[in-house]
Amino acid sequence: MLKRASALLFGLAFAALAHAAGDTFEAGKNWFPVEPPQPTSTGDKVEIVEVFSYACPACNVFQPTVDKLKAALPANAELVYLPASFRPDEDWPVFQRAYYTAQALGIADKTHQATFDAVWKEDGTLHIADPTTHRPIKPLPTIEIVAALYAKFGVKAEDVVATAKSFAINAKMKNADAQLKAYGVDSTPSLIVNGKYRLTVVSAGGIDKVIPLVKFLIEKDSASH
Repeated sequence: MLKRASALLFGLAFAALAHAAGDTFEAGKNWFPVEPPQPTSTGDKVEIVEVFSYACPACNVFQPTVDKLKAALPANAELVYLPASFRPDEDWPVFQRAYYTAQALGIADKTHQATFDAVWKEDGTLHIADPTTHRPIKPLPTIEIVAALYAKFGVKAEDVVATAKSFAINAKMKNADAQLKAYGVDSTPSLIVNGKYRLTVVSAGGIDKVIPLVKFLIEKDSASH
């Protein structure tokens, strides 16, 4: 009886929080179930996955919101990154490889924003994008060019290249591609909440709705337990 009462009170509190936030989010409109739900990598914490690419102009625009989201997450949630390689004939696979290499070398926290800047800022060292078409107007970057950038963060360029071409990084990239299919993600940026719920800026109803929607889904997932 006590367990039922506690569950009821928790559910009422959850509904009150959602109402207080002033937002009504609907399944199939603002967020979509991931079927079947996928395993997470954050232990007891609710996992928030951002699917992104350094080559994606929308991801670059979204990046400040991701930083705000990370700072706004409750203590029981954690943000992780999943680089996509949706355009194999362009620079997406190189940047997927670059992220996992930085992660393996322990410099991803330092290189993440720097890589976006190197791609999208006017003086970027990886490529400069045409402001109208968002297409690169320099030759596509190689992992060796990325290594020169990452060498500024306390690693040797040759170690970056060697790590990038290792079996471990190839395996991570293969697993990432499989994960994207399992999530049902077909665009960047996308967010996955605890392996169960998928959303985008568009589905959320705008960039200002993303953080409230993620918090709503965290509460929803917690209530389900």
